[in-house]
Amino acid sequence: MNIHPFHSRPVRRQHGAATVEFALVAAFGGFMIALFAAIETGRVLFMMNSANEATELGARVAVVCDANDARIKQRMQQIMPSIDPAKISITYGPAGCAASAQVARETCDTVTVSIASGMKVDAIIPFVNFGFDMPAFATTKPREAMDSSMCAGT
Repeated sequence: MNIHPFHSRPVRRQHGAATVEFALVAAFGGFMIALFAAIETGRVLFMMNSANEATELGARVAVVCDANDARIKQRMQQIMPSIDPAKISITYGPAGCAASAQVARETCDTVTVSIASGMKVDAIIPFVNFGFDMPAFATTKPREAMDSSMCAGT
């Protein structure tokens, strides 16, 4: 019987038990890190897709509503509530064609709706200080009606 020099009881065979325990804990921890990384990546991609869809909808609403109608930004914020209205830009082409609703109806050819870059997406994982600045998104559509009486249902 083996007696440990500092203890009076016999030594049990536990050589390597700490290694096995460490391997199990490390594997579980690695799995959790990979899981949270996948969740965060999916969330960031969802936010980017939402921003793209918001500009698409904004452009669709802008081509049938009067120039700079308030419903354009309202509809964009329904898709992505975190959009700052100051970051939304609506540009009509050619330049200067949107001086008034009547002039826009007669002279505008295109409308471009964009979201400026710099919108911050923060991580939801506790104790992780990670943020992502979204790039700019823009959609251009050709003019259709540009008459707010036409955009009541949009």
